[in-house]
Amino acid sequence: MIPRFKIALCICITGLAAILYSCNSSVVPPATTARTPEDTLAVFTPPDTSTIPNTPFGELVRYGRELIVNTAHYIGPNGIVGKYAGNKLNCGSCHLDGGTRPFGFNYFSTHANYPQYRGRENEILSLGQRINNCVERPLNGKPLSLNSREIIAMECYIKWLGNSVPIGGHVPGDGALELEYPNRPASPENGRVIYQKHCASCHQPEGQGLLKPDSSSYQYPPLWGMNSYQSGSSTHRVLKMARFVKANMPHNIAKWDKPVLTDEEAIDVAAFVNDDQIHPRPGKPRTLVYPDYSRIDVKPIDYGTGPYRDTFSEMQHKFGPYQPIIDYHKANNLPVIF
Repeated sequence: MIPRFKIALCICITGLAAILYSCNSSVVPPATTARTPEDTLAVFTPPDTSTIPNTPFGELVRYGRELIVNTAHYIGPNGIVGKYAGNKLNCGSCHLDGGTRPFGFNYFSTHANYPQYRGRENEILSLGQRINNCVERPLNGKPLSLNSREIIAMECYIKWLGNSVPIGGHVPGDGALELEYPNRPASPENGRVIYQKHCASCHQPEGQGLLKPDSSSYQYPPLWGMNSYQSGSSTHRVLKMARFVKANMPHNIAKWDKPVLTDEEAIDVAAFVNDDQIHPRPGKPRTLVYPDYSRIDVKPIDYGTGPYRDTFSEMQHKFGPYQPIIDYHKANNLPVIF
């Protein structure tokens, strides 16, 4: 646990462990090259669903989209296909608008960049394996067969969305907004105030989320507790979540080019949501095959569990200040990964 007294006064969305759209297949992933509104005049426009072909491939594309948007209905605890997910989150809880929203953990360049190296597993993973990684972690479940109709359908949908993106390529809006880091640790105390002002009306005062009227899944996902994402999920990292929050929250109000929260507010509210001392969540499932970051030099700088190749504590890696870590990595030829 992270001692609270060491934090200098020190989201509204959960997420699945996002499919990483900004990595490539190199052995050591490069630093994130995030795009900002200032240097992005236009973002990628995904194809309209009306253009999905009336073919066997198109049939799987449509089913794949259904699985992304209504995951719990098909593979949740009461799923009509199988009971794989351990909670009622949907992939679309984090991959907004069916994975088509700019800077919203979208799938624009995903198919173009898989298979790819994943530092957490220290393996080259296929797209199907990465999908299962999300089913196991944020959905707190067990993997599907890589040959299942469901995995193949989601792969087809993701391929269709990014069909115009060249292999290994990226498009505007597929990354994450860059942030300016405060020269202080992130403050869960400040984040609590921001959460109550901007997030509680949807995600509820105690972070429990809001179920749909039929209780089949969530209209607004829980952000902590046993029905939320696991501690091993990508959004359990403060900066990972903060970039998403800045571009998309409050829901249906903020946009990537018209954010509501400042950089510091986004970081603080992400720290509040992901503060393990006050917010429990499920741990890593037994079904995971790979250990987390057996190769410690490729850990993201905001990954809150050591060991590290640098001299900074777990508390600082999780809550910051982050710039000294970045500077140390650059000075010592260590990768800067977000």
